[in-house]
Amino acid sequence: MDVYQALADQNRRKIIELIALKGELTASEISDKFKVTPPAISQHLKVLREAHLVDMEKRAQMRIYTINTNSLDEIEEWAAKMKQLWGGRFDKLDKVLKELKSK
Repeated sequence: MDVYQALADQNRRKIIELIALKGELTASEISDKFKVTPPAISQHLKVLREAHLVDMEKRAQMRIYTINTNSLDEIEEWAAKMKQLWGGRFDKLDKVLKELKSK
């Protein structure tokens, strides 16, 4: 699954936000913030790991999750590219509208 499919789910976006706020969280700490079952959160975390959005480190019996900033950089680059493309289109539209107004 790619990063965009992984982020399409609201629960997974919320998980990313929680980890980003705290820096790192255990699976239990993440699960405690949701009304869904721990196995459901575990599946969401698996998707996020497979999409390389989060990293997981085992410490004793705990699984600690952190953000993989490389994947977020990829999203940021794509969003900037889209913004630039749309900005260019709006610039062209502004030019056309100004030309129409001047007639």
